[in-house]
Amino acid sequence: MNRNKKIFANGIHDGIPIALGYFAVAFSLGIVAKKAGLNPFQGFLSSILNHASAGEYAEFTVIMANAPYFEMAFVILVTNIRYLLMSCALSQKFDCGTALGHRLLVGFGITDEIFGISVGKPGILNPYYSYGAMVIALPGWALGTAMGVVAGNVLPVSVVSALSVALYGMFVAIIIPAAKTSKVVGGVILVSFLASFVVSRIHLFDSLSDSMKISLLTVLIAGAAAILFPLKAETGQESEPEEGAEARNPEEEEAEPKSKTGKRTKRNQSRKRG
Repeated sequence: MNRNKKIFANGIHDGIPIALGYFAVAFSLGIVAKKAGLNPFQGFLSSILNHASAGEYAEFTVIMANAPYFEMAFVILVTNIRYLLMSCALSQKFDCGTALGHRLLVGFGITDEIFGISVGKPGILNPYYSYGAMVIALPGWALGTAMGVVAGNVLPVSVVSALSVALYGMFVAIIIPAAKTSKVVGGVILVSFLASFVVSRIHLFDSLSDSMKISLLTVLIAGAAAILFPLKAETGQESEPEEGAEARNPEEEEAEPKSKTGKRTKRNQSRKRG
């Protein structure tokens, strides 16, 4: 229990910069929410349930178009489909005995940044780390949207645009440390940037949403990297024999010195006889 509390606190610590970035970025989202006719509480509720800026922009656009609920659900599903891939990838970090409830809760709170810090943790991921990041980051996102509805139109456009740049700063802060520690990861990031730029310039893919493009590129690039550069077995699995060695039977430990002394006495007796 104490271990889970410590890991939860670590998640909160790592989630504070994400929460600050979310609060700033969500101001521009709040302006769109106000144009769609939402009040601050509705904007807060929308952001606490939908944790993706692209998904919320699509949601507010559908609301302004007076489209039916089915169309809204379909648009949000397509826009946020990349989180399906993130959830599958993050599930591989959990211990095999992790309960389904923990998996569902972590999947509900996944964002690009929370996924980045969670998947970057070495070894097996404790769900309480993701909970800590979620409990501080997601309210920051929702509060930013609510404040954007209240005060977004009061701020100059240049200030709102400057606040939006903070999101890209968070992405850079997540990928740079991983690229420094692994040349393979750095190469994959570079290829991802180039591929995203090329796809954005090809008119053949204009009919696809940005989220669908990201999902397809993620599957292709990550799959190719997994085949070409497979990961070695984690060293964390080697700790099991050590734990088993520490949990030795005290009677066995006492028996070893006796057997050694017994061998010594036999040798001394044989020397005396000689």
